[in-house]
Amino acid sequence: MTLRVLLADDQALLRATFRMLIDSYDDMEVVGEAADGKEAIELARTLRPDLVVMDIRMPGTDGLAATAAICADPALAGTRVLILTTFETDVYVAQALRAGASGFLGKDVGADALIEGIRTVASGEALLSPAATRMLVTRFLAMPDPDVGRALLDQLASLTTREREVTALVAEGKSNTEIADELFVSPLTVRTHVQRAMNKLNARDRAQLVVIAYESGLVRPGSPPTG
Repeated sequence: MTLRVLLADDQALLRATFRMLIDSYDDMEVVGEAADGKEAIELARTLRPDLVVMDIRMPGTDGLAATAAICADPALAGTRVLILTTFETDVYVAQALRAGASGFLGKDVGADALIEGIRTVASGEALLSPAATRMLVTRFLAMPDPDVGRALLDQLASLTTREREVTALVAEGKSNTEIADELFVSPLTVRTHVQRAMNKLNARDRAQLVVIAYESGLVRPGSPPTG
């Protein structure tokens, strides 16, 4: 099955470069290009892509608003959003993840990393490396919204002790294999716990699980995970 990708970036040259790269793979294709967020929303609703590669900083409707609109649309439940940004300057990364984005890459990303990132996000996994997660937590999730946290408490109560433990470790940016090694279980068992936690917390994917873990207070920056 061919992976269908929508590109959203106001730089035509960058879109053309990404298109050539993506279209060079037999199992993926660029089905549309948008120069701003408004066009990205419209094309997403028309084309129903598997994934949108979304720049945040665009004129008019920016990538943040476009991500929120796409991820909130029930008809686009199968569409993932991969954010393109600069880690050190883009203060909207956390907001994009809260809105439903499945991960982010730097705009200076190499060809192999971009393709790997697209495959990762399209598969339903989150593209959040440990380094990127630490940056996100330190800079943007250190002061969670207390109203949001209170609203999540009832959902957290539905998790088992092991599911809470695994969710906390996911929030540290650890992979299933790393979590399995730490808990002395198999990666498949970890994957099962992650999936169950996502279902109970209505998390769109692993990226949302990270956000929920911090906004709910299950994990706090600089503190050890809670069991």
